[in-house]
Amino acid sequence: MSAEFHFGGDYNPEQWMDHPDILEEDIRHFHRMGINTVTLNVFSWAFLEPEEGRYDFSFLSFVIKRMGEEGISVILATPSGARPKWLAAKYPEVLRVTDDRRRMLFGERHNHCYTSPVYREKVRLLNERLSEEFGHAENVIAWHISNEYGGECHCPLCQDAFRNWLRKRYGSIEELNRRWNNAFWSHICRSFDDIESPSPIGEHKNPSLALDWKRFVTYQTVDFMSEEIKAVRKYSELPVTTNMMYDYDGLDYSRFADSLDFISWDNYPSWGTGFGGDGVLVAADNAIEHDYFRSLKNKPFFLMESCPAATNWQPYSHLKRPGVLEAASLEAVAHGSDSVLFFQMRNSYAGYEKFHGALIDNSGRCTRVMKEAEELGKKLRMISRVKGSIVHAEAAVINDRESRWAMEGAAGPRNAGLHFRDNLRRIYLGLRSCGIDVDVIDSEHPFDGYKLLVVPMLYMFRSGAEQRLREFAADGGTLVVTHWSGVADECDAVYPGLSPHGLADVLGLYRTEIDALADGKTNTAVPAAGNKLGMKRSYECSVLAEVAELTSASPVLVYGDDFYKGYPAAAVNSYGSGRAYYIASMLEEGFYADFFASIIAGCGIEPVVSGLPRGVFASRRTDGEKNFVFMQNFSASEVILDSSVASGCRIIAGSPERLPSYGTLVFEK
Repeated sequence: MSAEFHFGGDYNPEQWMDHPDILEEDIRHFHRMGINTVTLNVFSWAFLEPEEGRYDFSFLSFVIKRMGEEGISVILATPSGARPKWLAAKYPEVLRVTDDRRRMLFGERHNHCYTSPVYREKVRLLNERLSEEFGHAENVIAWHISNEYGGECHCPLCQDAFRNWLRKRYGSIEELNRRWNNAFWSHICRSFDDIESPSPIGEHKNPSLALDWKRFVTYQTVDFMSEEIKAVRKYSELPVTTNMMYDYDGLDYSRFADSLDFISWDNYPSWGTGFGGDGVLVAADNAIEHDYFRSLKNKPFFLMESCPAATNWQPYSHLKRPGVLEAASLEAVAHGSDSVLFFQMRNSYAGYEKFHGALIDNSGRCTRVMKEAEELGKKLRMISRVKGSIVHAEAAVINDRESRWAMEGAAGPRNAGLHFRDNLRRIYLGLRSCGIDVDVIDSEHPFDGYKLLVVPMLYMFRSGAEQRLREFAADGGTLVVTHWSGVADECDAVYPGLSPHGLADVLGLYRTEIDALADGKTNTAVPAAGNKLGMKRSYECSVLAEVAELTSASPVLVYGDDFYKGYPAAAVNSYGSGRAYYIASMLEEGFYADFFASIIAGCGIEPVVSGLPRGVFASRRTDGEKNFVFMQNFSASEVILDSSVASGCRIIAGSPERLPSYGTLVFEK
């Protein structure tokens, strides 16, 4: 691949294939902006196979060749994300069935059954032809497998596949009945054939069924993707990826990583409107996703899609203010991306996304967005030596999709929302305020190499998570566990005995009750007298409040109100060679900054940059010899930098003295 950052994005020239002048105009604009990479063929099946078995690659071949003549690389997609009308008309089995057992009509995208043998065969045939035709084209650099996999099908084919998956998982129907506790409500199954996927017209309140169905959907999607990968690799050894989505609840992306050569994802935050317009919270929430996707393979990823202007499908099509395009793009780079790619290169002239932002609008003129993209292209070339370097984090936060499925699918303790993401974001901001890099991992990710591990609301312990957490603390790590952790096993059955399961002695306490606080209701966490962290402030806590009995732990904060006044809201315990902290509620944002600032030195983690004000983030990429430091300001005001921050360092981009709002400083350290 190129020595420069890949810069460009999704290009759909088949929309104006009768107007070759537009293609040439776009190429001129590409050169002006410094575009070096385009993604082609994402939604082109109807052009590639206009009739069953009749393939026409002439236009795609022309565009790939034309891009090559202009020195532009191509990421080539398989077009399975949206099938042609003839396929649905001739083979209705490829159309999905909804959870209320209705067969869907042709339309939209991803309206197809991943189990259907017909669909798999038609995709295989087309992908093999694409591989044979373009798998060795000089300027084709990677395969983009389908587009934003998602959704589920409840057809008879999928029901049979689900039952077979359950047979392999449980071995016998008796074991499934036991693990799911089907004795409840007298729902004992006599055979696997008795089982149906969750449905609003059938069983939809069994959390074990719902959890296993979600696991199956991920399994079946990965299996379908693997078949696509096998097809393109028949004639080609190009690397493969698939574009994932922002905090997507429908799939467990950790299950995709082993099948892919590199990770890519599509990033559409709500700049200017999300979190009440607080750009710091938008940036932090966004950074969580960058760190999550980077951590899937612990190597550079691709920002495959982002919007250069207004995103048409969000509640408000809010324009990116000057500077946000560059700041958002460089945030991805700071957290490990080797690309800045957009959807889309040119506006569609009609259709659902005709008002979705693009680098080139329908006027074809040079716009503000194009000028900002041109400046971004220059900035990316200035920092090109960063490409290929990695982020080495010594702190990690667990964000486990299966646990979230189970936790959010359970009835209680707060059915008005558990606010996991809000809790995660506050913790993440607290860590970032200390100027350290952070991995965001699932509970099966190896813990070795980390000095600090934060476990927020890990409701479900699976794959021996509790033993690995014990070992982490015993071996000298700093472990931070929050409320509503260690409650249930991998089938969402509540653990007997003391909780958090397997960690009561590690934490030096055990949970006795958990209180759900209504919206607008709060408690207070006040400093415990003589607490070991020297904390002096009181903090508001909300949403959930656990009541715990101390055994060997020392309180850091205690509740200030209600009948559990004086019970620990935060505590610390020594275990083995390490320390374990417990946080019993969701506290206000400021607590996490204060808390992590008080423990970070004891973890042995050296900050990238210390003393950061709210909204300024520091990240570091390294190639093993040089360290590349990114400082970004997502607050609304300019920040004057301490003269020592980049003293003696080689400045690559930005000013070492002032960091404007949405500004970026990059230097070698």
